Order: sequence, then structure tokens, then C-alpha cells
Amino acid sequence: MSDQPGPSVTVRQQLDPAAADAVRAYAARTRAAADQFAGVLEDIAANGLPPVEECTPWEELREQHLARLARQRPAVA
Repeated sequence: MSDQPGPSVTVRQQLDPAAADAVRAYAARTRAAADQFAGVLEDIAANGLPPVEECTPWEELREQHLARLARQRPAVA
């Protein structure tokens, strides 16, 4: 006989219905964002990169994203 323990059975903790709905909603948003990103990559693969004049500099995108995050952050008294 081996001194190794046998396979263990793990019991998963169930979420309450509201938490499960929130996880499903997050999964749906994440899936939609991934689908959009995949579409952009497929377009680039099929048609090449867009002209530089039509692109937004990454610094501008970063600032927009940081501003969005700042608006979402709750105010501290």
C-alpha cells in the first residue's frame, strides 16, 4: 500500500442567487468586450492597420481611461 492519500473530494460553496446573477452579468460583459476586441483584430488581419491619422495616441487613451476611473472612484470625505 502507498502512503499517498487518495483523491480528495472537494465541495464547492454555492453562491446566493444575487451573487450568481452578478457573476453571470460580469461574464457577459467580459465576453462582449472580448468579442469586440477579436473583431478589431480580425479587421486588422483582413485589411491591415488603419492610417496613423485615424488613430488615437496611446497617451490620450490613457488619460481618458484614468479620468473614467477617477469618476468611478467614490469621493472620500
